[in-house]
Amino acid sequence: MRRWLLPLGPALVLLGLFMVGPILWSVYIAFTNETLTGSASVDSQFIGTANFVRMFGDENFLNSFLLTFVFVIGSAVIGQNTLGLIIALLQRGRSRTTRGVVNGVVIGAWVMPEVVAALCWFSFLSEDGTLNTVLGLEQEWLYTAPMLAVVLANVWRGTAFSMLVYSAALSEVPRDLTEAAAVDGAGAWQRLAHVTLPLIRRSILANLMLITLQTLASFGLIYTLTGGGPGNDSQTTPLYMYEQAFKYFEIGYGSAIALVLLVIGALFSLVYLRLIRVEE
Repeated sequence: MRRWLLPLGPALVLLGLFMVGPILWSVYIAFTNETLTGSASVDSQFIGTANFVRMFGDENFLNSFLLTFVFVIGSAVIGQNTLGLIIALLQRGRSRTTRGVVNGVVIGAWVMPEVVAALCWFSFLSEDGTLNTVLGLEQEWLYTAPMLAVVLANVWRGTAFSMLVYSAALSEVPRDLTEAAAVDGAGAWQRLAHVTLPLIRRSILANLMLITLQTLASFGLIYTLTGGGPGNDSQTTPLYMYEQAFKYFEIGYGSAIALVLLVIGALFSLVYLRLIRVEE
């Protein structure tokens, strides 16, 4: 048995050095007053749960947490999940050419780097951008509706993942069942609700878990598109964590925020995994 572990030794050492080690260190400094500058950067002290008490009394953190919830629900649970399912359903029975064109367009947005995608949406939504040119308006969308802008941008970029998951799941749905339901008089919506969706429930839950975790930690798209502004109107928790840790140099407080975000992601995962086990 030990011989089988020998080839894994170097990989385990590297994982411990570059992954487990930094995670444990981050957990530790979340309970200290560690800073990147000043006296605390030289002689940090263990302060227990003071960072967490401060956090849950911090209006800016609570605002960022609320915006993160809105962002995850709007762009992942509702936007990407629903739109990905709709596109996958519409592609069923279509020609290979049609599917290839649609997949190419949708996946093209997905593989685009976050910074490039954000710059595309900035050009589209800015005051002299494409949207205002088409509509004949002079509206600064990134200032009047910043959360709507980042939600739409994230849906546009991330829908491809859900589409691929649902396309694979729908390909496993037996056509005999849907055809039998049609013969029995079931309409399109009835076949979808009572035949198709129940058969792909595990794929739905798995997709929701993955896109929720991905969206919860989204940083580059929002930071490039709005920078969390105007003010803090689109400042989600990852952006607030970055600001506290690397702009105000309070690395201990920033690590505490990161730890809370990690716990929230773990709770989401446990809920989804529990639901998947119930389905099994």
